[in-house]
Amino acid sequence: MDTTGILDEALQRLHRSGPERVGRLTNHAPMAVEALAAHGRADSVHRWLDLYTSKLEEYPSGVEPVTPSNWRSALGDTHRVADWIGYFGRELAERTWRDVLTEWWPRLLPGMYGGSTHPVIRVGHAVRTLLADDGTEPRLTELAHGLGYWAARYRPVADLAPLPGADSAADALDTVVPIAARDGGFPARLGRVTGLPVWAATVTDPHMARHRLTELVRAATHRYATHGHGEETMLVHAATAPNAVLRALPVLPPDLWVPSLRAAWTASAAVTAMYAPHAPVTYTPPGTFTREEVFERALAHGDEHVIKLTDTALDVGDEQALAAALRSIDLSEPLH
Repeated sequence: MDTTGILDEALQRLHRSGPERVGRLTNHAPMAVEALAAHGRADSVHRWLDLYTSKLEEYPSGVEPVTPSNWRSALGDTHRVADWIGYFGRELAERTWRDVLTEWWPRLLPGMYGGSTHPVIRVGHAVRTLLADDGTEPRLTELAHGLGYWAARYRPVADLAPLPGADSAADALDTVVPIAARDGGFPARLGRVTGLPVWAATVTDPHMARHRLTELVRAATHRYATHGHGEETMLVHAATAPNAVLRALPVLPPDLWVPSLRAAWTASAAVTAMYAPHAPVTYTPPGTFTREEVFERALAHGDEHVIKLTDTALDVGDEQALAAALRSIDLSEPLH
């Protein structure tokens, strides 16, 4: 991890901005700069931010403070995002971040599908920074922003019909049935997901849940190489959302691991149903590259989703995962 202080400087710079722009598009900068720093490219953080600055909006105004007695009425209210961030900022000033996360994870987990799953992804990146160094104020503030965004964008999915699945994560993703109407944004499409394949439903052991979640992240990452053309941006989240959950498991009590697996599967499968192409394609990478070379290519390309998928691909670490990262570079528009 970055030990130069550059990541903390970048986070402080970003905390003057809101978590979204134009009312619905996520601010990806905190996640992208964390990935850059995590992979030894803190020297590129501020230069990348300079390119991304046009996509930032001012920090939103508050409505009224969220408190321990009124939080339920504020859950899922997008107009209260500043109130929620303020609430978590106060909580993290008074208690350990691990205690706050452990208390709020089961409350927020059923609603991880709001904001196109970006809030939980932002929390996953924040957790990684804190595991590396939990003594800096900007990293605690970043967790407050991530949790506050999650609470404001809280959206559950319910009444999903259990459909025939498969034993492996890869095969189960292959059985996902695409939604019929493929127009509209994430919220509209999510509302059309009425059933998902059953996968890992009999898992009750926390350590097996962690093993299966790792399998899901690997399968969804591999799948991007052959299916990413369905929607090069949104299908990234089929891998990065469950990986964010996986990153949080080490600081959560084991009794939360099984429900975390269930929520991560629902997210990955739902994104697949919403955006998967009608048929896969064969993808051959343009050569053989090391992990470092793949990340350098992602950085040179600059797109925030490319950087985040490459970050997850490096967590997976195998040749197929690196191919998926290279595929995202081919499919996506570079950041200018």
